[in-house]
Amino acid sequence: MSRLDSIRVVGARENNLKDVSLDIPKNRITVFVGVSGSGKSSIVLDTVAVEAQRQLNATFPWFIRNQLPKYERPHVDAVENLTTPVVVDQRPLGGNARSTVGTVTDVASMLRVLFARYGRPSAGQPSLYSFNDPKGMCTECEGLGRTLRPDLDLMLDRTKSLDEGAILLPGYPIGSPGWQVYARCERLDPAKRLNEYTAEELRTLLHGSGGTVELTKTQRLKYEGLVDSFTRRHLKRDVGALSEKTRAAGERFISEGRCPACDGARLNPAALATRIDGRNIADWCRPQISDLTDLLAMIEDRVPAAMVGAIRAALERIAAIGLGYLSLDRATSTLSGGEGQRLKLVKHLGSDLTGMTYIFDEPSVGLHPRDVGRLNDLLRALRDKGNTVLVVEHDPDVIEIADHVVEVGPRAGVHGGEVVFEGTFRQLCGAGTIIGLGLHRAGEVKQACRAPNGKLPIRNVTLHNLEDVSVDIPATVVTGVAGSGKSSLISEAFRGAHPDAIFVDQSPIPTSSRSTPATYLGLMDPVRKLFAKANGVDAGLFSFNSKGACEECQGRGVLITEIAYMDPVTTHCESCDGRRFKESVLAHRLRGRSVADVLEMSAEEAAGFFSERAVRTMLGVLLDTGLAYLGLGQSLSTLSGGERQRIKLAGQLAGTGNLYILDEPTTGLHMSDIDMLLDLLNDIVDRGNTVVVIEHNLGVIEQADWIIDLGPDGGKDGGEIVFTGTPAALLAAESSLTGEHLRRRHVRDLT
Repeated sequence: MSRLDSIRVVGARENNLKDVSLDIPKNRITVFVGVSGSGKSSIVLDTVAVEAQRQLNATFPWFIRNQLPKYERPHVDAVENLTTPVVVDQRPLGGNARSTVGTVTDVASMLRVLFARYGRPSAGQPSLYSFNDPKGMCTECEGLGRTLRPDLDLMLDRTKSLDEGAILLPGYPIGSPGWQVYARCERLDPAKRLNEYTAEELRTLLHGSGGTVELTKTQRLKYEGLVDSFTRRHLKRDVGALSEKTRAAGERFISEGRCPACDGARLNPAALATRIDGRNIADWCRPQISDLTDLLAMIEDRVPAAMVGAIRAALERIAAIGLGYLSLDRATSTLSGGEGQRLKLVKHLGSDLTGMTYIFDEPSVGLHPRDVGRLNDLLRALRDKGNTVLVVEHDPDVIEIADHVVEVGPRAGVHGGEVVFEGTFRQLCGAGTIIGLGLHRAGEVKQACRAPNGKLPIRNVTLHNLEDVSVDIPATVVTGVAGSGKSSLISEAFRGAHPDAIFVDQSPIPTSSRSTPATYLGLMDPVRKLFAKANGVDAGLFSFNSKGACEECQGRGVLITEIAYMDPVTTHCESCDGRRFKESVLAHRLRGRSVADVLEMSAEEAAGFFSERAVRTMLGVLLDTGLAYLGLGQSLSTLSGGERQRIKLAGQLAGTGNLYILDEPTTGLHMSDIDMLLDLLNDIVDRGNTVVVIEHNLGVIEQADWIIDLGPDGGKDGGEIVFTGTPAALLAAESSLTGEHLRRRHVRDLT
């Protein structure tokens, strides 16, 4: 391999990396493996990706650079032979209420052009078909498709009369001025029950206007319907001007629903009047993408084939990555992590650019084993176009397609940060490294399943693609391909029926330079109190976010210099020597240690130092989640995705409750971490609790006591219970895609 045929990294020292140097082959798929926290992301994302983005930004004029994200130069001697990077990371796709599958994939833009040119009657401009443009949006909901409105069932007791207190809103007790406005209105009978009102009387009560009502001989008030008055005071004004108490009281009587003006279409009447083949643009966005592709084929001969062909090609790319069950009007905020990450891929798949470096951070997260094969096809397609593909990954099926594998380790944190293997997948299987040995590990289907001592029923669920689904739920793992209805059944319907359950979702924990494992887990509260009691001072002194912070660096431990047009520069704070606290605070001791000394301890060291139960309980959970090596004061922003996931699990699973619901808890976890997770979950169940897990990982599925599998596929082809039973029974279930892949796993292990 010549020098220019590889990306050369020399002396990388980012996070836990120990002066790492390596050559990464270009135009190949290179997969970086290792246990969670070993340093994979530090090489790929924090060194190669950051330096490539930083150097790319440096090619733009100063004015443009000032508008772009700023990247600090990573701690590395050199990164050579870089090409233009495209980074697809684990951050949620996000998007506000105006972001949909159609907008984020740009298919909505193409549809707007199609309607502007060939719809009848045409509005003329594409922007007039956009619900994000004032000219096209519905004026009632402002393009959101949903509105907040007073909930009459909460506001009124229709079995009562006004004299009996039918108005349930605060501020309208019997005899009050607010109540008198309606009770003394000549058009209303205060002794008549509301459910006996005529349509005209009810309209007068709720929406009437005009005239005045005499309260006293000297006081008359203008009449305004109850709903109109509430809407004016709570929905059509700046609620920030209201007191918190008044605002909270009003919110109890407000519900969100489909906009009555546009019926959820988000657009104004003029935009919705334009039609192609009898459908307006909102109608074209409602079908699932696999069906929409077929509908477009029916009009291809009536409008220029090039435009319809481009839209169909974009839709086929979405379907090719297993998302054909989505619709263009689906809000991105409702997508799972795996769905969002795959949508990020779509815009790159249609690109004709070559010579790029595509960087993926665990792209298999949230994917059913069936969909991992589709992901591999995408990665190969990008490579075959002449691009370099770098992947941080734990899934053996993704590792297997690599042209080159780099294992970082040998373990996590301070015990990792070195390259312990480079070579092919076959060579990795013969290596004695943690990953190499793990690839030979045989799966084991649980035989001695616990018998449930009760079940939680859920009945007649009709939601999204679920239609009248009923099932009894013991401690269980819920499986199924993406879009089969798992989240609808468990995260929405089942959780809604059990609001007191401890729920661990897929959302990442918030990170900043000021957040640490100790602050996130609440460890610092009892630690500060212990220091305060031992020294007879205010507990606030022992917080680097409060009174105890170093005045020079404001408790950061570093000084960040940001100058317009320049990359930021971080330097060590000389005043506190990077320890974040004032010198006077560090003089206070607890058993000979300062608060900074405690934050510099690993979880394992801290467990030996503290005997107090309030601290040891949380430290014990850190040890149980395999984070004994983690520094209590280490910034969360420096941790890997797997380490942050384990901290999240430690914080959530330390709570007390009878029912736990976990949505894909294996996100970011290495195969060796799965045993840790299973031990945690088994311990919770053994204490008499119920654990319900939504999961794709076959290692978790095969160790469940009970499995509920949804399918048979996604979208309109899903939403059914296709299997319930033990893992051993799932192996024989021919109608289950999950069962099929579990069988493949065990056939592969046997060979």
